[in-house]
Amino acid sequence: MDKRTNIIAGAERIFENQGFRGIGVDGILAPSGTSTRTLYKHFGSREGLVLAVVAERHRSFMERLRDWPEAHDPIGSLFDVLESWLSEHGARGCMLLRAHSEYAGSHPDIASLVRQQKREFADEIARRVETALGQPNNEIALSIWLLFEGATAAASVTDKPVVQSAKRAALTLLSDR
Repeated sequence: MDKRTNIIAGAERIFENQGFRGIGVDGILAPSGTSTRTLYKHFGSREGLVLAVVAERHRSFMERLRDWPEAHDPIGSLFDVLESWLSEHGARGCMLLRAHSEYAGSHPDIASLVRQQKREFADEIARRVETALGQPNNEIALSIWLLFEGATAAASVTDKPVVQSAKRAALTLLSDR
């Protein structure tokens, strides 16, 4: 693993567990064993590292979504991926939304990136709804997006079974059409 990737991986674990602003640069860099100078060399700033971590987190999730078999159930598989993701990363809510919340007022580039990523994810849901129904349906796509985001947040306080409830609700939306 190259130094940049190692820094991102370590920072991602720290941000996941402790938030973005609640820890100093030394604590962020401790898992990778790198110096502040190396951080600035690779990312330009702490916020540059946050941007890289958020970009990597989204890329990783979207890759898992693309790799997960969806042919028989394009909507249900969204929630299966979420359940698998939460098992691996823990149920702490959406890291992207936490980054947006912590930086929206002070670092518009981070907020903008998160909004772009959420649009990309909503577009993926819309594509899957169209696959499932044979035609686009923006209202159902939005409702499923809300169920997904809500399940992600709710799992942080109720644990993972809430994901299956959201999945059933999403499938009910499709069956009512």
